[in-house]
Amino acid sequence: MVNAAGKFGPYNLPGPAPTTSVTGVGQVRALPFGGQSGSDLVRSRIALRVRLGSVRPGERLPDAGVLAEELRIGEITVRRALEGMCQDGLLDRRRGRTGGTFVAQDWDTVVALMHDAEEAAALDAFHLLLECGLVAHGSGEVPAERLDGLRALVEEMERPEDPARMAELETRFHLDLAEALGGPGIREFAADLLGRLCLLTPAPQSEVVRAQNSCHAELLRELGRGATDPAVQAVKAHQRSRHR
Repeated sequence: MVNAAGKFGPYNLPGPAPTTSVTGVGQVRALPFGGQSGSDLVRSRIALRVRLGSVRPGERLPDAGVLAEELRIGEITVRRALEGMCQDGLLDRRRGRTGGTFVAQDWDTVVALMHDAEEAAALDAFHLLLECGLVAHGSGEVPAERLDGLRALVEEMERPEDPARMAELETRFHLDLAEALGGPGIREFAADLLGRLCLLTPAPQSEVVRAQNSCHAELLRELGRGATDPAVQAVKAHQRSRHR
């Protein structure tokens, strides 16, 4: 599994990029996460909240102190990160009794200007490596009831037409998969990856999510019967469907 330093992984560690191990796939050095700052963490976690629909464009974010406690980083770091996001146009700062920090109404338009194909490809490749390692490690050992919530997400993804809802369910599936196979700490690590990807890649279109969802269903079938190689192949097919 991932050897993360603290709850949210290896941030602000001095020296060379830390080594992270994924059971079943050996050692990985110089990860895309190397050197992620607390400010970057704030940005990625807010982006993940927007993707998951827990906060929407035009809505108010929790106070800086609340975010600092949730992320276990300094409040000053959070305030600086929020200020930077305001300068980038991702957030709006409003004064007065009903003021605070709000997600910008044109969040999607601003995020589209930040897309970085090269960095996204590196993060995407590491996410694939992480999921393949977790699947190989957990195949045949995951209690059937632990996959019930994932099966429910697969069924739900067959119904909605709203692209934002489809993208939310797709992201939620991968967070829940990380927890089912690796526990809460691995879910946090996956959240760091997926949050960064939310700022670097456009939200998937509904037809892409539907193609990916067939891979989700195949993965759960193979995990349920303990078939490691087909389960890993389903993870790889999921990534290929994203890039068609």
